Amino acid sequence: MHDCLIDMDGTTFDYEGQLRRDLLRLKSPEEDFDDNTNLWDESKAYLKERMSLIKSIPGWWENLPKLQLGWDVVDIARDLGYRVVVLTKGPNSKSRAWSEKVECVQKHFGENTPINIVGGHSKEETDNSKSNIWGRILVDDHPAYMNGWLNYRKRGLGIMPAHSYNQGFWHPQVIMYDGTNLSEVRRLMEIVSRREDKQQWLSEAGRDNIVDFESWHRANKFVSRL
Repeated sequence: MHDCLIDMDGTTFDYEGQLRRDLLRLKSPEEDFDDNTNLWDESKAYLKERMSLIKSIPGWWENLPKLQLGWDVVDIARDLGYRVVVLTKGPNSKSRAWSEKVECVQKHFGENTPINIVGGHSKEETDNSKSNIWGRILVDDHPAYMNGWLNYRKRGLGIMPAHSYNQGFWHPQVIMYDGTNLSEVRRLMEIVSRREDKQQWLSEAGRDNIVDFESWHRANKFVSRL
C-alpha cells in the first residue's frame, strides 16, 4: 500500500475562507475590507493581530469547514487503495491548534488515520518541513511546501488545489486541481500507484516532454514561484 499525503489548511479545510468570514464580523462599518483584501499584507499589522485572536478561539481549528477540492482527492485515494496520511503544519505560537488538528482529523478522516504535524522556525525550515515525509503523492495548496517535498521526491506526484494565491505555480510533477479536471487527477494517481519502485511515471502520463525535469529540479531547489 502506498501513502497519499494530505494537507489540511487550504486543502481539505477552508482555513482562509473561515478567516475571512470571521474578519468580516470584526470589521468596523467604515473599514475597507472585502473578499479581495490581501490577508498577508505586512503593512496591515492590525489584520495579523485580529487573525491571531481569531485563531486563538477554542475550537476554531477543530471546527474549520471542509473544502471539497481536497476531499475529492481523498475519495479517489481511498478508492485506488492508497493509505491516506494527513500531513499538516502546526503554528508555532498556537499550541492549542496542534491538539485541535488531531481532533479534527479523528472526526473527519477517522480515528485510525495517521497524522504528521510538522513545524519550523525559519522560513527555510518551514518551507521544507514536509520534505522528509515519504509518500507517492502530496496533496497541498502551498507552493513552497510542494517544492520542498518534490526536491526529494523526483518520482512523486503533487496535486495542488487551485486558489488565487497559488495561480501561476507550475511544476512538471504537479497537477492543479480546480474542480473541473478530476478525471485527469485520477488518471495520474492510477499511473503513480502502479509504477515500480524507482520508475519515473512522467513518460506513461505523457508529461515527460514538458521539460527536462532533472534540470528543472537543479535550477529550482527551494524556490517558490509565488
